[in-house]
Amino acid sequence: MGGTGHSVFFLLYVLCVLWTLFEAESQKTSDCARWCPLNSRCVNATACRCSPGFTSLSGDIFTNLLENCDDINECGPPLAVSCGKFADCQNTEGSYHCECSPGYQLASGAKTFKNESENTCQDVDECSFRPPVCHNSTVCVNTVGSYRCRCRRGWELKPGFQNKQMNTTCQEMSFPAWTEPPGIKSQRLSNFFKKVQVLRRDFKPALAQDTIQNLITSVDELLEVPSDLDALALPERHKMATHLLSELERVLRTLAKAMPGASFTYRSPLNTELSLMIQEQGDGYTTIGQSHARMLLDWAVAAAARDSDPTVMGILSSWKMQKLLANASLELDPETKAKLKDLHQSPVRGAQYELLSAVNLVFLSNTNTEHLDSPVTFAFSHPMKTPGPRQGLVCAFWKSDDRGGGHWNTTGCWTRGTSNDSTTCQCSHLSSFAVLMAHYDIEDPKLALITKVGLALSLVCLLLCILTFLLVRPIQGSRTTVHLHLCICLFVGSAIFLAGIENEGGQVGLRCRLVAGLLHYCFLAAFCWMSLEGLELYFLVVRVFHGQGLSKCWLYLIGYGVPLLIVAISAAVRHEHYGRSLYCWLDPEDGFLWSFLGPVIFIVLFNAVIFVTTVWKLTQKFSEINPDMKKLKKARVLTITAVAQLFLLGSTWVFGLFLFNPHSWVLSYTFTVLNCLQGFFLFIFHCLLNKKVREEYRKWAGWVTGNRYSEFTTSSSNQTQAHRPSESGM
Repeated sequence: MGGTGHSVFFLLYVLCVLWTLFEAESQKTSDCARWCPLNSRCVNATACRCSPGFTSLSGDIFTNLLENCDDINECGPPLAVSCGKFADCQNTEGSYHCECSPGYQLASGAKTFKNESENTCQDVDECSFRPPVCHNSTVCVNTVGSYRCRCRRGWELKPGFQNKQMNTTCQEMSFPAWTEPPGIKSQRLSNFFKKVQVLRRDFKPALAQDTIQNLITSVDELLEVPSDLDALALPERHKMATHLLSELERVLRTLAKAMPGASFTYRSPLNTELSLMIQEQGDGYTTIGQSHARMLLDWAVAAAARDSDPTVMGILSSWKMQKLLANASLELDPETKAKLKDLHQSPVRGAQYELLSAVNLVFLSNTNTEHLDSPVTFAFSHPMKTPGPRQGLVCAFWKSDDRGGGHWNTTGCWTRGTSNDSTTCQCSHLSSFAVLMAHYDIEDPKLALITKVGLALSLVCLLLCILTFLLVRPIQGSRTTVHLHLCICLFVGSAIFLAGIENEGGQVGLRCRLVAGLLHYCFLAAFCWMSLEGLELYFLVVRVFHGQGLSKCWLYLIGYGVPLLIVAISAAVRHEHYGRSLYCWLDPEDGFLWSFLGPVIFIVLFNAVIFVTTVWKLTQKFSEINPDMKKLKKARVLTITAVAQLFLLGSTWVFGLFLFNPHSWVLSYTFTVLNCLQGFFLFIFHCLLNKKVREEYRKWAGWVTGNRYSEFTTSSSNQTQAHRPSESGM
């Protein structure tokens, strides 16, 4: 028992000695810290080092017992690893690797690589996969790093699908729906839409080219003149033009997608020309054109965003469309107005125009063309024409409005140059374009001053004439009645002309139409009363030399009834031609100005015949054995006065035909001066040159100054008037 106890004690003693020696040796050689965290190893008794791919806040080596070793993101800044193009860096725990981007793979077939030097990523052709990635109604289009499923040629997307979807499904293309514009009644238009419905019913994608040609032929037949479209009011005509252009663009864009590709040009028998270009996406600039127009644009502008279909570009040029778009207003952009103001030293009120080129409808696959990233350049052919001093060739586009109509506008289009038979334009948007010869209406302060002062003087003289014819008793008679109402018509017409001839707003509203109608009536009535003066002269000299003329009932019926009838018929047939964009006068479109010119020419010729007959009869009477010289001299004076009056009023309105043509400013000055002198000359002819009127003026002057006029003169005048009540008093 004792031996066993000694043995155990000895063994424990040896172990203690060995442990002591081990501890001493450890402190002497290693001195390693035992608190180093995960992903690290000790450096010595007081420091640790993070493993490769990890780091601490204090760096690779740290002494703080609270520090941790975190993973280093080699794929993120500031130590980003470059994997090269078509590849992405992927961070892992303590390391990283590179992978090809979706849609790419390494040439070796491996999945990962270490850096850019090992990058062999190349595009994957998903369209070669089996089974196919696209629906059997579509065509797979491989793109860089991806693919798209697009409809086959002659097919279109089913509702709810997009070309970029993997499950895209298509159906056979159909002719787009096209209905008549509401509110327009025209047999020619109805026949056109019947033909469109037939084309829609019989349409097959394989025959898209024939359908396009038949459609253009139908449009030509619609616009062929004469037709009932000419009877449409201007707003309806412009509304129809806007509808026709927008729908043609939509239909042609759709039908072109069914074409086999490349380019296509068609010229109809009536000279309407369509040029199409259909091809896959391209780079840089391309040109499309035909005999009437050419277009240069960037492919990036032509292609629709996110669309893998072939790009469509087209130009439809139509001369027949001019009729529908004529006589619309022209809106100049502020930049053009500023240049013209500097050039002419006066503001531009507006512009009239003449359509020189065909109307060119331009369309692309890209439907978002209101603000293009790159401007499009055009060259439009047109007949050679040299601009005058107040004229200019402008590039304009048809701009639709909220009411469905439209007008010409120059905003976003610039004229870059012109030659004998073409004009180069550049535009930042697409629409329907044309080259116009603009006739600028330059505000003329001198002409405005002459008009205001001259018409004010004329109104004063006409008012004096009216008061004279009303108050001077010795000259009362049928001729005085004619002169009175002639002056009343001229007075009212001149007052309306002075106050309301200008259309400030630019839009032809009710006020402007009313002013134009009143001017039409007043000036026609003035000429009718002038024709009655010729009749009175005829009755005096030719038929009954000393008899009565027309009764007052007939005078009023002819003087006011005939012009009222003419204006009523004109307003009923073409009320929209009353008023223009700049002036409230008759619109010359469709010959409407002849509703004024026709009666005026007839009256002038009628009076000319009357005066020739009168002079001939007077010559015969002067040659008689015992002529009544007093009556003959009076008739001669009346004839001379009437001829002078006819010449003044007639010649005034000959120049008045050119009043609202901006390029005929000399004739405008002439008309203004003659128009302002009408009242003055009537006052001279019928008042100051009339002896009896002068006597009445002297009597009135005597009353004003307090002097009594001689009783003899007064009684003599009264007796003379009593014996000859119908005498004119000349």
